[in-house]
Amino acid sequence: MPFQKGDKNINRLGRPKNAINRSTEQAKLTLARLADTGLNNIKEDIERIRQDDPLAAAKLYLQILEYIIPKQSRVEVNGQIEQRIQQVTVNINKNV
Repeated sequence: MPFQKGDKNINRLGRPKNAINRSTEQAKLTLARLADTGLNNIKEDIERIRQDDPLAAAKLYLQILEYIIPKQSRVEVNGQIEQRIQQVTVNINKNV
């Protein structure tokens, strides 16, 4: 049925800003469920990998850690330290 001018059922404001359509919402929900299942099984999966290849399991663990603990950015510090050393006297007591 085509739209008719002056119909009160027409939403004149349109979709609200940042509103998600149904298909996008369903896709996000499906991906969230899949990720949840994967996270619930990750400990056992890494343990199985560790039994066959401990090095691969360690690399995988470190890759996962990057998403939990943020990487520190590199900071380069340049400067000069001027230090004057005065005479140092060392007394050694052998009577101890």
